[in-house]
Amino acid sequence: MTSVPQTSRPAIVRCIFCGTANRVDLAKLSAGPKCAECGRPIRLDRPLKVTDADFEQTVSGSSVPVVVDFYADWCGPCRMMAPTLDEFAQRRSGEVLVLKLDTEASRATAARFGIRGIPTIIAFQNGQERRRHVGMADTKTLETLVAP
Repeated sequence: MTSVPQTSRPAIVRCIFCGTANRVDLAKLSAGPKCAECGRPIRLDRPLKVTDADFEQTVSGSSVPVVVDFYADWCGPCRMMAPTLDEFAQRRSGEVLVLKLDTEASRATAARFGIRGIPTIIAFQNGQERRRHVGMADTKTLETLVAP
């Protein structure tokens, strides 16, 4: 019996514990990636927080589509949409990288993308914006954003 080799799907993500940037192969998530610096697990089955400091590296360093939720902690619709985003990240783990950017804490990135209303969801491919949606998004909308 021969096995078909999996295609590498690299992404650069920061460890939530120590902040170290790690290159992770999304095709090998079942192996349980760990941070190269602190050794703690890197979980990609949930949205990861990004900031002005690591946004560009994370988005441009991903070989899979990236969905970014531009939100604020005080935003009611943002909080209401969070479970949908969590479920989407878990279901599409390894296929799509889901990020969250707090527009209050990371104003430069929010301004760069002209975020005027939140939540705003932007899908990126190869570091370039492909599609965006302003307002609450359901699972179907999120799937549409990353569709080829």
